Amino acid sequence: MSIASNCSVLFRKQALCSHPWIQGIRASFAVLVWLLLVWLLVVPGLTENAVAACSSQDNASKELVSMSQLNTAVSSLQPSATLQINELSERLIREGRDIIRLGFGQSPFPVPEIVVDALRQHAASKSYLPVKGLQPLRETVAAYYQQRDGIKRTADSVMIGPGSKMLLFQLQEVCKGELILPSPSWVSYEPQAHLLNKPVRYIPTSLDTGWRISPDQLDQLGPPEKDTTRLLILNYPSNPTGATYEPEQLKALAEAARRNQIIMVVDEIYDECRFDGEHHSLAKWYPEGTIISGGLSKWCGAGGWRLGVMIFPHELMLLQDKMAVIASETWSAVAAPIQYAAITAYQQPPEVKAYLGHCRQGLKAVAGYMQEHLTRSGVDVAPSSGGFYLFPGFDKYREPLAAKGIKTADQFCVKLMEDTGVALLPGTAFGFPEDRIYTRLAYVDFDGGALLKAIAQKSGQPLDSSLDNAFVEKHCPKIAEVCRRIDGWLKAL
Repeated sequence: MSIASNCSVLFRKQALCSHPWIQGIRASFAVLVWLLLVWLLVVPGLTENAVAACSSQDNASKELVSMSQLNTAVSSLQPSATLQINELSERLIREGRDIIRLGFGQSPFPVPEIVVDALRQHAASKSYLPVKGLQPLRETVAAYYQQRDGIKRTADSVMIGPGSKMLLFQLQEVCKGELILPSPSWVSYEPQAHLLNKPVRYIPTSLDTGWRISPDQLDQLGPPEKDTTRLLILNYPSNPTGATYEPEQLKALAEAARRNQIIMVVDEIYDECRFDGEHHSLAKWYPEGTIISGGLSKWCGAGGWRLGVMIFPHELMLLQDKMAVIASETWSAVAAPIQYAAITAYQQPPEVKAYLGHCRQGLKAVAGYMQEHLTRSGVDVAPSSGGFYLFPGFDKYREPLAAKGIKTADQFCVKLMEDTGVALLPGTAFGFPEDRIYTRLAYVDFDGGALLKAIAQKSGQPLDSSLDNAFVEKHCPKIAEVCRRIDGWLKAL
């Protein structure tokens, strides 16, 4: 091929390469090459970082602590049955279910207005207070118990804590030895002992004994082992049975406790809720060996305020001192405004005394109404002497219940709530035998403020004569509805 021919071909190629279409292809190819280089050089690093980030997120979503790493005393513990049923009931109500809450023992009554006013006046109080409590409050509490029981008390006898529950727990914590409880008894005593790896022994009671323990049962315990203590917690008026003790019964128990070196812890959180207003403390007959536990949550309607008191005899002050050491490393002090307001509550001015009289009257009427109607339905239930509770038994219905697969109190409560919307707690939550179909009923699902107003309108009449069944049905309609639902459900078995 001649030079001219070669040049002609070359020129044609150059002309072709300079064509816009060819230039576009070349530019696109260059972009593709550039993207490929980016992918090969940059993306692998980004990918590694992304994988690492995802791996980090996966690890973060995994639990950092497993059950095997927990304290064995905690790993098997379940939430308080009373708090669980309250939260479950509230959730079902939010979902639109018609639930009547008789599982949670919260006072239905408002805090007395004079006590609320005292709280308002001290809302700005912000200083840390002494670990054992505000001195004027301790003096007031001591005077309250001295007047009530006729036993000399001083401020040094008193310790203030964030609710009686915490004080009871710390008392168990400082004592080495076993815990003695009546069966049934309040849900939190045993779990507290379990947390402390403390052995628990139950003393059985029954409907036939009025849900009371006897001196013979204390004698069967015998003295504690060497270098240990033995605590017996006695709650009355009782949660869960409503039972209480009379002076002659308490005197006999005191003598048996003294013989057997038992420290008696009387949980008197419901003392002012005894219907006749005549509470008697075992401390009168066993002052040197009795610790009194109390607080504002029940009789003053101030459960959420979390203020408890504990009264010690001189002979057991070592326990209080050691509890204060623990308190100094845990809660430090109860909120200052609450302690100042509690002074007014424990002084019990006329407004508080009138409030208590009306509360007792209302509780007595509601308890009597429920006990009467449940008995008509064939339920075994003893009358309540005070507090918020009945302990009905359904053992008479064992056969028809078993036919529906209901053989335990737990199954009974679940089925009753599913079918009727009535929330109760099983007796097993209170240390009662699993083979007994007993439940705790807290007769508190009513408007306490409205009831107090209705009772106040009848204040000129004798306290025990004005609140008949018609009054309860009018002012506590859910209480009447519970009786109708349970009766209908039992008849349909």
